[in-house]
Amino acid sequence: MNVLVTGSNGFVGRCLCNSLVQTEWGVRGVVRRQEATEAVADSVEHVILSEMREASAWQGSVADVEAVVHLIGRAHVMEDTSSDPLAAYREVNVGITQALLEACRRAGVRRFVFMSSIKAVGEGDAQPYDESSPCAPEDPYGVSKREAEELVLDAGKDGDMVTTVLRPPLVYGPGVKGNFLRLLGLARSGLPLPLGLVRNARSMVFVGNLTKAVETVLRTPEAASGMFHVADPGPALSTADLVRKLAQLMERPARLVPFPVSLMRLGGKLLGQGGEVERLARSLVVCTQKIQEELGWEPPYSVDEGLAETVAWYLHQRAQGQLR
Repeated sequence: MNVLVTGSNGFVGRCLCNSLVQTEWGVRGVVRRQEATEAVADSVEHVILSEMREASAWQGSVADVEAVVHLIGRAHVMEDTSSDPLAAYREVNVGITQALLEACRRAGVRRFVFMSSIKAVGEGDAQPYDESSPCAPEDPYGVSKREAEELVLDAGKDGDMVTTVLRPPLVYGPGVKGNFLRLLGLARSGLPLPLGLVRNARSMVFVGNLTKAVETVLRTPEAASGMFHVADPGPALSTADLVRKLAQLMERPARLVPFPVSLMRLGGKLLGQGGEVERLARSLVVCTQKIQEELGWEPPYSVDEGLAETVAWYLHQRAQGQLR
């Protein structure tokens, strides 16, 4: 099989390409700039594509490939300062997806895997999210991901192309950025954190487990059509337990102060960090029963193994002066 991976130089893309090149498949990676190819395995065929919003721009990239894994997207940020955040997210997450789907249809691509986000469903509920949970995204990023999902699923209805949507929660692993990277820094600092009374549960997925899910979809015939949720095995951790595990791996003390969660939320709102505090305190649990039962997906890494690999990378990067 020849596989096209968009966003091959990204956090998930690098891990996926490095894994796929170990198989019998040919891998073609799409990036925006020449220098981005340095982050991708040498055996990947590189395609530089600066303009992606028209189907014609993808014509050469999708030629002679059986499957496309679409990872390119405008990433979620806590406080988006764009004048029109929804339009900015739609331009990339919906517009580029639509153009790529059209190019795949014209080229006769047989399989299309779209990396969405659990934020297309929402920010958490009293019950775990499964594939039947009603979608009520709460921010522009989630709205744009949900709209892109609908395009992908509609493209598979005529049977000419098998389309699959994967919904991961927070993805972590070597190379992680954003909130998880900041959490690593807090765990290493040993500073007192007001998380001692947080009793939530939040699903995550190690990048190696997510990569395995993509490979499982690619290896599975027609049954892989539709929507699948992906998360690490075992019970979801509370934010407090996650910090404790990270601190232990770094041989640092975890000083978690028993501070009322209601006051945490109030302080967050007053400081303009309400969304970030909410994600530290709120529960968001993902059910993965469907992908395990229907596709036989078995995540190869436990939470402890995934966190250990992530911490080892983090400490090495700090020692090399690559991270502050």
